[in-house]
Parts: sequence; structure tokens; C-alpha cells
Amino acid sequence: MYNKNGAWYLVATKVRSEQMAQENLQRQSYITYLPLTQCQRRRNGRYTTRTEAFFPGYLFIRLDRETDNWSPIRSTRGITGLIRFGGMPAKIPENLIVSLKNNEDETGYQQIEQQQPKSGDYVNIIDGSFAGQQGIFQTMKGTDRVLVLLNIIGKNTPATLSIHNLQMAV
Repeated sequence: MYNKNGAWYLVATKVRSEQMAQENLQRQSYITYLPLTQCQRRRNGRYTTRTEAFFPGYLFIRLDRETDNWSPIRSTRGITGLIRFGGMPAKIPENLIVSLKNNEDETGYQQIEQQQPKSGDYVNIIDGSFAGQQGIFQTMKGTDRVLVLLNIIGKNTPATLSIHNLQMAV
């Protein structure tokens, strides 16, 4: 059931309530789209893969100004309201939704290009015992270990770190 006469709008959700809000809107027969992604998060010293909203705090809803009842949306659990500009609900271009759907992999998740550092790139260490330091990326050592040169006491010292502890320097 696809409403061809409608347009896409943006709905603000409560913090980390995007999926609950989507389920509640779908129970009321609204057409929604919630782009999801998988990301690595550190918890209790271990990295786990989590599914999260691609746009945290938001989801898309397809509505027709003429035929759909908009009033139940703002009282739906998990919803804070429609995003508005100048008092009017913000209409989302159809080609943005098509582009997002085309960017999904076979499992339905948005693909985020992870830029791999190249030898000689500067990286910031964001976690671990060297957090706050800047280093020079050297090479990959396995699937998630890297060799980085750290300036320790005026001397470049090689250190093997987790790739998850690095961020490209700007």
C-alpha cells in the first residue's frame, strides 16, 4: 500500500526511540521509512556491532495533505512532532528517499564508507592508553590491528593499536 499522492516528511522522535516510533506509526497504517546502519561501539572494554538509526532522532513518513489524518502523529508514542519550517511541515524530496534506499546493502542497512588511512597519514588516537595522542599510520596488521608511529619523548616509536581506537586527523 504505497500512497503515490503523498509526499515524504520528517518526524522527530524521542532519544533512541526511532524504531518504537516507527512501529507505533505503522500500527496506525502510516507509511514510514527508517534508514538503519550498523556500527561498532565499545562497551565494557569490548567492541560490539549495534544497529542504530542512520539519522538519530528522526524518521520519514509519507503523508497526503488531502486524505491522511495528521493529528494522531504528534500523540504517537516515541514521537515529539513533525519537523516544521515557517510553521509548515518540512517536505523531503522524493529523490533523497530513493537515494537512501539505493544505498542500502542486501541486509537493508545503510553503507557508510570507512576511509582507511594510508601509510603516512596522521591519525588521532581516541581510546586506550595513548588517547589524545597523534600518530602516523604505517600499516594494517591483521583485520583490526594497525601499526602507528607515536612521538614519545621526541622519538618516533612504533605501537600496535586497534583500528577502532583511531580517527583520521583533520
